[in-house]
Amino acid sequence: MFAKPFRVKSNIAIKGSDRRKLKADISTAFPMLSAEQISEVIPNKEDLNVVKIYTHKGDSVTLYVLHKNPIFFEVERKLYPTVYTLWLFPDLLPVFTTWPAVLQKLAGGADLMLPGVVVPPSGLPGVKQGCLCAITVVRNRAPVGIGTATMSTAEMLGAGMKGKGLSVFHTYTDQLWAFGDKSSPPTIAPSDPEPAESEEHSEESDGGGGEEEEKDLGPSTDTASKTLQDQQTTPHCAEPEEKAGEGSEEAEEDGRTPQEQMDELLLQCFLHALKIKVKKSDLPLLTSTFLRNHMFSCCPSGKQLDIKKSSYKKLSKFLKCMQQQRKLIQVKELSKGVESIVEVDWKHREKGSVLTAAEVRTIITNYVKNNELVDEINKNYVTINPILCDSLLDKQEYQEIEKLKWDDLFNRCLDRMQHCHQLLFPGQEPIIRKGHIEPIDITVASRGANKKVTLIKNLELYGLEPHAIASSLQQRVQASCAVNPLPGSKDKVLVQIQGNQVVHVGRLLVDEYKIPRKHILGLDKAPKPGKKK
Repeated sequence: MFAKPFRVKSNIAIKGSDRRKLKADISTAFPMLSAEQISEVIPNKEDLNVVKIYTHKGDSVTLYVLHKNPIFFEVERKLYPTVYTLWLFPDLLPVFTTWPAVLQKLAGGADLMLPGVVVPPSGLPGVKQGCLCAITVVRNRAPVGIGTATMSTAEMLGAGMKGKGLSVFHTYTDQLWAFGDKSSPPTIAPSDPEPAESEEHSEESDGGGGEEEEKDLGPSTDTASKTLQDQQTTPHCAEPEEKAGEGSEEAEEDGRTPQEQMDELLLQCFLHALKIKVKKSDLPLLTSTFLRNHMFSCCPSGKQLDIKKSSYKKLSKFLKCMQQQRKLIQVKELSKGVESIVEVDWKHREKGSVLTAAEVRTIITNYVKNNELVDEINKNYVTINPILCDSLLDKQEYQEIEKLKWDDLFNRCLDRMQHCHQLLFPGQEPIIRKGHIEPIDITVASRGANKKVTLIKNLELYGLEPHAIASSLQQRVQASCAVNPLPGSKDKVLVQIQGNQVVHVGRLLVDEYKIPRKHILGLDKAPKPGKKK
């Protein structure tokens, strides 16, 4: 339904009465959600918009958008949750699991075919025809799509797992997902062990497509039935054991315990979420929403965030540490038993490291290569993943830019970083200041009829004492010299010396104080030598 761009007809804030009606409709459509959970997804005092759109096929759809993320959409008076909502409540709907390669087909508009469904040892969920279901990929319980069952579970098994299983409405990476903040699915461990079947097999069976592709989508009926029976009766644990072994080897090479590694990952996701995801308008923010919507989506690819495996064990204990020890946030219990982040110290210097442009380029290059973002067709381009999208693209570019050239990637990153400069003096610690350093400015002004004076400012920025410079120049040129406050500035002064003394000022600064010429503005204002007779 959202495989292609849609047209927005209207976008307005929801009324109080409509907000209450929406809560009631959600409670009716999804009775398993408690009142607290519904208030979490539809908060009373936060901005919620109603967006009317037309899909590329002309269907009229109503979106409910919270924090710029679509959380529900309504088609023909029926409510459907988006992937952003399903990441909060992964067990809201019956789940069918498929392979990552199939997800690409689904995002392109294909339906989920039964040969692409991975059957867990516990068997398929019991559903009826028309039942709303979620779609996940192996090794992650976070839903990546929704659709309706085209037949009951019994009919699926009776058909030998052939034919169309789900009519897909919405998936991760489609245009509805792109209408939000483009965050990635959280990593949620599967509740059941999953088959140790290879992804190569999934690509051969290819679970997405239409009815005309059914002949090439999987094995024969007898083979499919036998495979299904084997999967239901035989647990497959070889792959998880191998991965556990690999993790142990990595822990040994790292030199830190798994708990210490999880503590670091927890802090990394926390800081990333505060820096990239959370805005002042989001506060107060439920701590549970902060974890599910922001911290999970900031977890690096290939890693799984699990607070129970950290030294904190609970989210409340971790946030309390961030509040008391690091002074980063303030958490309050706004309602009984429900905690919210009410304040964030946006100016807190948690890192403060100074990087050169070359070091930034190296970090970006390593990140792109480690995450395999180099475009396979043209190596001069980098594919923009959700983290790079949030960090480097403007909101209006989200749906337009999918790749960037290397130079554009570097320049965008450098432009968004805080510029600074460093002063080095013999025998002293380096002095680091924010922003670009201003040049020493030398100007020649007229005073009276034919009198001229030389004005020098910004000497303090280079560690020079203005009074010492004025005294040295006065002795050199035998002219009156004064030091006055610089108009419009509280801590800067202006050195003024009689006559056009640009030549002498330049020699003093360049030859004696070793100030590079590129940091001195106005040396070209020196008087030109007269013609020889």
